[in-house]
Amino acid sequence: MLKILGVSSSGYYDYMKRQNSSQKIRKQGIKQEIIKIYNESKQIYGAPKITSILRSKGHIISEKTVGNYMRELGIKAIWVSPYKRTTIDPDFDIKLKNILDRKFSPKSPNTVWVTDITYVWTLDGFVYLTTIMDLFSRKVVGWNLSDSLSSDSVLAAVNKAKSSRYSDAPILIHSDRGVQYVSKAYMDATPSGKFIRSYSKKATPWDNAVIESFHALIKREYLNRFVIKNLNHAHRLIFEYIEAFYNTTRIHSHCHMASPYDYEKKHAS
Repeated sequence: MLKILGVSSSGYYDYMKRQNSSQKIRKQGIKQEIIKIYNESKQIYGAPKITSILRSKGHIISEKTVGNYMRELGIKAIWVSPYKRTTIDPDFDIKLKNILDRKFSPKSPNTVWVTDITYVWTLDGFVYLTTIMDLFSRKVVGWNLSDSLSSDSVLAAVNKAKSSRYSDAPILIHSDRGVQYVSKAYMDATPSGKFIRSYSKKATPWDNAVIESFHALIKREYLNRFVIKNLNHAHRLIFEYIEAFYNTTRIHSHCHMASPYDYEKKHAS
């Protein structure tokens, strides 16, 4: 049959050998790119995000194939301890209104901020991370780490956010009902006319689900990998995650697989 087609047996097998060799080289190249993307994401990205990045680089490849290659390489996305909801408390103080009302997708930046405090365990004891996020891009626009739960940490985060973002129109800022967020100092830092204060229902964390989710994310993707020594060590790790990865590099499904920085840049252009 091969002779009828004008191809010798040895020529055919040489051709097939070259094809197999070419496929192996391509596979190894893809695997090397997967490892590079995986490590650059701090070992956070799984097959869906890695596939998206590979395709953006011109590779024609399926998510299933990427998943198979990752299993062959013995790598997978690192996740630690999922976020859990708590019990709903029906009590609701009418003086603190939930204006946000779980509308988590504003149409432009600098219109809605969300803020919350979470604890971070260290060998020296707990430290407390206050974060302020712009809901449009999920970008962290202000944060502060403290060894106490005083209002000062919240005020420092608010002031950082105010110095990094400018808006003519009032910004809706949503939080829970912690004492820090109902203090006079917080009211003074978020004056009427420049801010519209909104509050979750008592013991209802999913009223502020996006920032709650971020705090779970930073722990399970990064902080839970380390035995954190003290406040300075925690600050270094949090700075590395937020400023050098999350805001500028980490792709987000909400941002159509772009980073918060790139998503805002695209909106501005």
